[in-house]
Amino acid sequence: MKLKLRSKIHLYSSVLFAVLLILMNGIIYLMFSRLSTGDQLDQAAAEMVKIADGMRRAGQTVPAQELLRAYVPVEGMLRLLAADGSGPAPVTSASEQELSRLKPSYHSAKYSELIKFQGRSYTFVTTPVIWTDGSVMNVQMTKSMENTMNTLKVLRVVLAGATVCAMLPLLLSSRVLSGLIMRPIVQMTATMREIKHSGKFRRLTLEESSRDELMEMGHTFNEMIALLESNYAKQEKFVSDASHELRTPLTVIESYASLLKRRGTQHPELFNESVEAIHSEAIRMRELTEQLLLLARHQEQWDVSLQSINLVELARASAKAFHNAYGREVNVQSKGAVKGYSDEAKLRQLLFIFLDNARKYSDEAITITLEASLQESRIVITDRGIGIPAGELPRVFDRFYRVDESRGRKAGGAGLGLSLAAEIAAAIGARLSMESVEGAGTSASIFIAAESRGKL
Repeated sequence: MKLKLRSKIHLYSSVLFAVLLILMNGIIYLMFSRLSTGDQLDQAAAEMVKIADGMRRAGQTVPAQELLRAYVPVEGMLRLLAADGSGPAPVTSASEQELSRLKPSYHSAKYSELIKFQGRSYTFVTTPVIWTDGSVMNVQMTKSMENTMNTLKVLRVVLAGATVCAMLPLLLSSRVLSGLIMRPIVQMTATMREIKHSGKFRRLTLEESSRDELMEMGHTFNEMIALLESNYAKQEKFVSDASHELRTPLTVIESYASLLKRRGTQHPELFNESVEAIHSEAIRMRELTEQLLLLARHQEQWDVSLQSINLVELARASAKAFHNAYGREVNVQSKGAVKGYSDEAKLRQLLFIFLDNARKYSDEAITITLEASLQESRIVITDRGIGIPAGELPRVFDRFYRVDESRGRKAGGAGLGLSLAAEIAAAIGARLSMESVEGAGTSASIFIAAESRGKL
């Protein structure tokens, strides 16, 4: 039979608590028993010394039998024994007459032990004395331990009762304990089942006052659900964006291909136009696909490597590469050295996005200005183009947003560049801002940590 985890925790904890309780009570009983019996032996030995000394002193004037009657314990027997086993008859108390049947044994030195006789416990103590005739005699005392045994019996009953009584709350507490341990797991199972049936992501409700491992497991579960939800949302967004944006270039390619198929042989002048259009749309599809794949990634997958960067050298190298690619003039302005703490490759990609955006919407030279302060460095990309209306600025970083749909399509943009820039900036810890005056131009600012701050 397979037990559930709750039942296993309940069973194992109950058995463990029971074993520990029984073991603890057993140790208590053994310790008390040893202390009690040891104390009885010590008392009997001390009493024996007094009796032997008294009998030795009075032995010359009082008969041995009378001495035995005088010193016999209340519940026990007193015997005077010679080495050959001779001696007066032992004297017993009224309640312990059966002890006279106990076989005598001579001991040449002091000796004490616990003995059993007819199912009862006794202390046996013997000590040698020099008797009046010069012989060595044993004075032996056998004394009942029934009072101590009765006390131990009561202790056994009390400990057994205490164990039984303690087991009830132990069983209840182990049940509560198993419930507390299983509660987050049960909640997780119910939440996952609900997610499975409803298709909607849910999180556990946690008590923030707790800081134990179960709470940590709950937080980890919620973080995992958040990651899954984010991945699911990105997947849905990617499919939606890809289907939306790839439909147009695919339609264009299909249209020109059909045109070539129908009329390409009869009208050669259509060939160049169709091939150029198909080539242009294919390039735009490739760029769009690359941008969509980048946007579909999590920041943890961007492989960011932060280091100290000479921003002036980075800006000049980027301006030169951009000029060679597009033939556009890019001026770099800086007052002295400007350094930052960022990922060089991602920052260069960020610069190219803003430079390409400035190229699309302006015809004049583009300017890169670098500024340094104690806390952060600033890179400003400025163009003298058509600008952006003030009401549109808050939305320019939204995915697939274009200020002018027809103009954006004509320029070849898909509305993903600035959205990708925002994702890159978040990954490398940079801040972005955009300022624009319609008809005058646009300035995009990149704020990154200064070198001194990055080394802290």
